[in-house]
Amino acid sequence: MEINLISDTVTKPTAEMLDAMFTAQVGDDVFKQDPTVNELEAYVAQLFGKEAALFFPSGTMANQTAIRLHTKPGDEVICDKWSHIFLYEGGGVAANSGVSCHLLDGNRGKITAEQVKQAINDPEFYHAPMTRLVSIENTTNKGGGACYDLEELQKIKQVCIAHNLSYHLDGARLWNALVAKNQKPKDFGDLFDTISVCLSKGLGAPVGSVLVGSAADMKKAMRIRKLFGGNMRQSGYLAAAGIYALKNNISRLEKDHERAKELAAVLRTKDFVKDVEPVETNIVIFTLQPTIDEKLFIEKMKSKMILISSMGQGKLRMVTHMDYRQVMHDYVLEVLGKL
Repeated sequence: MEINLISDTVTKPTAEMLDAMFTAQVGDDVFKQDPTVNELEAYVAQLFGKEAALFFPSGTMANQTAIRLHTKPGDEVICDKWSHIFLYEGGGVAANSGVSCHLLDGNRGKITAEQVKQAINDPEFYHAPMTRLVSIENTTNKGGGACYDLEELQKIKQVCIAHNLSYHLDGARLWNALVAKNQKPKDFGDLFDTISVCLSKGLGAPVGSVLVGSAADMKKAMRIRKLFGGNMRQSGYLAAAGIYALKNNISRLEKDHERAKELAAVLRTKDFVKDVEPVETNIVIFTLQPTIDEKLFIEKMKSKMILISSMGQGKLRMVTHMDYRQVMHDYVLEVLGKL
């Protein structure tokens, strides 16, 4: 049996989640007549202390909708150079919204208020794009699941207020940050204009993300979602999985974090590993010694029925998740220990 550590998106619904999906009450969500979607949106909005929420088929679409919502063509978005919206959303920032990214060189995907302040273009200097939006990613994917401190996010918020900028959070793995740092959703709801959260990563739902914000912004977001082709009909079957995940699978993320730290601890003892990045949540990123062929190492792990992924530039990644059980974990630790 293969052990898939490529991503936390590889999970399959549990029997209990499937039961919730099979028994869901549904309607046509395009007409806002799906009671389960309405319940999910109300529940997530309430969690974050926001007025409204909107269910999306993917986190990329939720992020792209937020960018379109807050900007006009020709504007600029400030984000870290490793941001998902820049690296892994197919150039959607440019294609969908006609805006560019001002990339900051943060620390493991995290940027500071001072960096943001220095990056804002003078609105009177018409040769430069108008700075309109600051986008944060928490946890950071390519940064190895690193978590922001609330204090720095609050400082960035003050910069946004001072310069009339919108503030978006790509919270695909925000649930992991909440557990790791003992934070509350409303801590983030108080800061950001919009937040996207994913249900199909650590929480184990098969599909879906939710965007939260003001009622006025979510009304505009509904039109953008339509434009992007994101309207779904009886999507309550998917929303039911999300509701189940939110009510049952958040606290268990601690186990994923614990296992990731144990994997990192073993990797740090190996001569063939050059560096292991600090592990805060469920992502382990490590670099091999220059003499070790990355592709051969991945194949070697695959021959042991363990699947891992490359992040490029010599970085390898393992991600723990709810389908990665203790018996699998014990085996992976054993294999790594003997390599």
